[in-house]
Amino acid sequence: MTERKFRIGIDVGGTHTKAVAIENSTHEIVGKSSVKTTHDHPDGVAAGVIAAFRNCLAENGIRPDEVVFVSHSTTQATNALLEGDVAAVGIMGISKGGLEGFLARRQTHLADIDLGTGRKIPVKNQFLVTKDLSDEKIIEALEILRQQGAQVIVASMAFGVDDSVMEERIKGVAEKMRLPTTVASDITKLYGLTRRTRTAAINASILPKMLNTALSTENSIRGIGIHVPLMIMRGDGGVMDIAEMKRRPVLTMLSGPAASVMGSLMYLRASNGIYFEVGGTSTNIGVIKNGRPAIDYSILGGHRTFINSLDVRVLGVAGGSMVRAGRNGVTDVGPRSAHIAGLEYAGYTPEDEITGAELEFFSPKPGDPDDYAAIRLAGGKRVAITNSCAANVLGLVKPEHFSYGRIESARKAMLPLAEYMGLSIEETAEQILEKSCGKIEPVIRDLEEKYQLEHDQMTLVGVGGGAAALMIYYARKAGFRYNIPENAEVISSIGVALAMVRDVVERIIPNPTQEDIRAIKREATDIAVASGAAAGTVEVHIEIDNQTSKVTAIATGSTEVRTTDLLKECTLEEALRLAAADLGVSVDEVELVDATPHFYIFTTPRKKEYPIRILDKKGFIRVQRGDGIVRRVRAGDYRPVIEEFWKSQSVLFTDNMIRPDYFICLGSRIPDFSGNTNLEKTLMLMEIELALMDREEEIIVTAAKNRL
Repeated sequence: MTERKFRIGIDVGGTHTKAVAIENSTHEIVGKSSVKTTHDHPDGVAAGVIAAFRNCLAENGIRPDEVVFVSHSTTQATNALLEGDVAAVGIMGISKGGLEGFLARRQTHLADIDLGTGRKIPVKNQFLVTKDLSDEKIIEALEILRQQGAQVIVASMAFGVDDSVMEERIKGVAEKMRLPTTVASDITKLYGLTRRTRTAAINASILPKMLNTALSTENSIRGIGIHVPLMIMRGDGGVMDIAEMKRRPVLTMLSGPAASVMGSLMYLRASNGIYFEVGGTSTNIGVIKNGRPAIDYSILGGHRTFINSLDVRVLGVAGGSMVRAGRNGVTDVGPRSAHIAGLEYAGYTPEDEITGAELEFFSPKPGDPDDYAAIRLAGGKRVAITNSCAANVLGLVKPEHFSYGRIESARKAMLPLAEYMGLSIEETAEQILEKSCGKIEPVIRDLEEKYQLEHDQMTLVGVGGGAAALMIYYARKAGFRYNIPENAEVISSIGVALAMVRDVVERIIPNPTQEDIRAIKREATDIAVASGAAAGTVEVHIEIDNQTSKVTAIATGSTEVRTTDLLKECTLEEALRLAAADLGVSVDEVELVDATPHFYIFTTPRKKEYPIRILDKKGFIRVQRGDGIVRRVRAGDYRPVIEEFWKSQSVLFTDNMIRPDYFICLGSRIPDFSGNTNLEKTLMLMEIELALMDREEEIIVTAAKNRL
């Protein structure tokens, strides 16, 4: 009998905590479990995580010794900051004397940090000059901070990113005094003393709460016989070991949306798209580009931080958003939802209850407008008309979708509103979704522009229980392809279970050399391994910003137990069908450009363009571009080809030459050299990747035009 092994992913949502069990070798879902999120429990959300985990094992007959991976997302960091449930922070600034000390004292002296919700992180300040630094001086300064109310400490030194010895010394003394401490250079290696100190202070402010949750979760997991590492979802789409979370809890901000994205990527089989995570009250919208989620620095209280997380736009319109209306038609949809108003959706109410329906207008919460529509039924019960109701009326939601409801119930409830406005039921439903999509449209256009997305290459991916309620209508209206993956309502839990370890190292390096790049790659690899990745699985993607001299190393790796090689490979015929579907043509119109033991490369010739699709042997689309060129070349002869493509695949835009992106099929990997605008630096990065290859070995180079 084959030994069974399972991966468990747990997503902590605002309402429910959902767990899934996934068979490790096939990635098939074998079970799901859901409990109410335990916000008010003495152990906080950790109680729900444990309950969902235990239930998932018990309901699916899984023994503790069969679990090889456990990971969960968490809303706790985000909620703690939103609600102001934070510790007072004492900042210990450090510097040499003289002018450097004068500037550093000002840059590390922070006021209370505004959280943008009317709440603040209390901040106290002390400053030490390195020439006077002794343990006695440190203890004295720390005691002053403690007497002022500081519960946690930040050690932040001018140029600490170059030498963190003094910061670590203060941490050692503080922790002997039982003061949890964040070292600023642990959070980021970028210059910018004020911003680095502020980011460290935000991290420190949630340390006590996150440590308690981490310890409670870890002890409970260990108590039922689970001894594999407990992983936590990061806000940038990766996971980290719980030991790393105890040090840098701020990295878990937005881990819920991140889990949705990573789950979508597992099912999407596409490289470029915009994902919708649609709940009942709000919708998160973000970008997948070149197979990776778009990442940016978080902004808190109007201040930019050095916290990498998904670039997510949050809209107050979703599946449960209620309708506002007047005699002339629908005036708005949301932001108030049926759930917050304490009403059921009309579209999920049994049809026999929808009798004697009468339209009422009301104010759901004090201070809300009084033109929200509700339907009072003969029995006195009130129900809400929502986006989900409208989508069901228009036949957009299919039985396989989580938001599929009772269409006749929705129609009967919507009739009084339609008659009030002088419209048909269908016209009313159209107006509801038009108002909702009017809020989505500018967000999509902004993301398209920011990330230079090619409209015809994008797929909209809907996840969350309300995905079909909003996304299908918008996709058809805007001319996008769309996909609602199987198990969309638990896609976050799937993403948590299948996510890879991820870490980022950033440095300011003017004119980086090959040795600089190798050094930052080694550092990123070491950090990823420390966060739980198996050493042999780590890959590092390098990005160089020529304007700021910032070099970014993004390391991703698998845990020891990940076994993607056991996934079923797709045949050439299956790959052709996948490519044809993504290209929007028939299979007969698709040409196989080239192939390797690991990849297929397809195109469909068009008059002025040469679209490229590179699929791996598992059927995932790894490169998806609208116009490019492909060439097989010996590893020792790649430079002239790159230089040729640099000219032929560039696009003139006003006064600027937009340079191509490069992808190289290199064994089982496709190193991505997109985003680099300097030819010599691009060649340097390629040289590092190809340095250990036999010069006679063949590689496949793809250069893709960038279109604005």
